[in-house]
Amino acid sequence: MSTHFFGLNDRSFAYSHSVGRNEFSGTGFRNPVDMAVGDNDVMYVVNRGYEYRTDGVHISVVTLSEEYITEFGSYGAGPGQFVWPTSIALDAQGNVYLADEWLNRISVFNGEGEFLRSWPDGFDGGASDDASGRMIAYGSGPDIPAGKSGSGDGELDRPAGIVISKDGTMFVTDSRNHRVQKFTLDGKFLGKFGTFGSGPGQLNMPWGIALGKEGNVFVADWRNDRIQQFTADGKWLASFGQSGDGVGQFNRPNGVCVDDDGDIYVADWLNNRVQVLAPDGRFVTALKGDHVLSQWGKDKLNSNPDMIRQRALAYSHNPGYEKSFNHPCAVKIDGQGRLAVLDHFGGRIQVYTKSKDPVLV
Repeated sequence: MSTHFFGLNDRSFAYSHSVGRNEFSGTGFRNPVDMAVGDNDVMYVVNRGYEYRTDGVHISVVTLSEEYITEFGSYGAGPGQFVWPTSIALDAQGNVYLADEWLNRISVFNGEGEFLRSWPDGFDGGASDDASGRMIAYGSGPDIPAGKSGSGDGELDRPAGIVISKDGTMFVTDSRNHRVQKFTLDGKFLGKFGTFGSGPGQLNMPWGIALGKEGNVFVADWRNDRIQQFTADGKWLASFGQSGDGVGQFNRPNGVCVDDDGDIYVADWLNNRVQVLAPDGRFVTALKGDHVLSQWGKDKLNSNPDMIRQRALAYSHNPGYEKSFNHPCAVKIDGQGRLAVLDHFGGRIQVYTKSKDPVLV
């Protein structure tokens, strides 16, 4: 699938394979919400799970070759625990940073999963109203009291997305404060930008966030159904998209990334697709899913004949069963230039390769 336009390179995206299956622990994912790309093909995948099955809440460490390495973290409010995890990022040393929108904090682990610290301080079991409903509706919230939230400099109210620049600056989408905040990696406040609204540079419950090659900041402006581009200092540069299900339109975009060519990838959550935009925001193509059963999925089916029969019945009624994205929630580019798409309800990663060929116009 590809699009030719205005003498730019043609882009084509070929489905490679899938990683994962729906599983509460071990070789699979349960309601994953975000992932981070490490060295040597390693991916850190955040599983949000369910509160009635808290063994599903953890970070899975796998490779895009579908090798299971380990998992760490658990459900709770203690050191190294999390309740409603939203996003994950790695620093230059391979340390892992996790945002939790219920506890309103960032937790830090080393690459092996050992807890190091969390910030900001101030978990006090204070009151908080229920969730925004962006990822999974949990009703009125968990039994664990929410962490302290606030709107002052350095305070958080439902942190949603995090990304770390090469110089060690962390950008956090502070969703219910409708802004982006900047921190050092130990939590020192550096600055902020964005206010509530729908105008240029304004935000309404921002979610995903990414950095371009030149250091510009791209924000998935969730409730405004668009992507906004800023300088690292918060100067508004551009806005892409509007509400809808047509070309270049979005329905609650919640993940974004940018490759070395400047192409922008958007997880278009409720439209069940990933849209690819050129650096200037023009539509390139849309990916809707091409899933083929992963090896982990095959292993599980081979051990359960009843599941094989159920799956065969589902395919007889719908030949496209399982193929399409089911609420894609994160998009990342790995060190080999492969596009990884995290499928929230599908419990899997679909992997694509990009090729570029000259176009004769």
